[in-house]
Amino acid sequence: MEIHLVDGTYELFRHYYALPSARDVNGREVAAVRGVVASVLGMIKEGATHVAVATDHLIESFRNDLWPDYKTSDGIDPDLLTQFPLLEEVLLAAGVVVWPIVEFEADDALAAAVVAAAADKRVDRVIICTPDKDLAQCVPVRESSS
Repeated sequence: MEIHLVDGTYELFRHYYALPSARDVNGREVAAVRGVVASVLGMIKEGATHVAVATDHLIESFRNDLWPDYKTSDGIDPDLLTQFPLLEEVLLAAGVVVWPIVEFEADDALAAAVVAAAADKRVDRVIICTPDKDLAQCVPVRESSS
């Protein structure tokens, strides 16, 4: 089995800045949610059977206590921030596993999922869907036979 782990926070940001604005009947911005959901459903349509999406409920984490200059939600458009709960709701309704992360960050959840999947003999491959270079530490290094 293959496990697809998606950095929902990155995807929401990416779609927010890549797509033109779209608002629902109540005036709420929804374009980024539509983009992420289309991407995830596209993965499923192409054959992905085990998909999980991790999102950050808060941009701030314990890291802000350790490093005062660590990223915050300052300056992030409220139209983007309000799409997180909607994204989670829609993905859950579609049957996708969602991990809304509060104390840690989405990439922490993805890394923990990689460790858990690596210990499961049924898992043949884990596909980490993020450009976050921090997650490169989850990729095993295979020793060459030479």
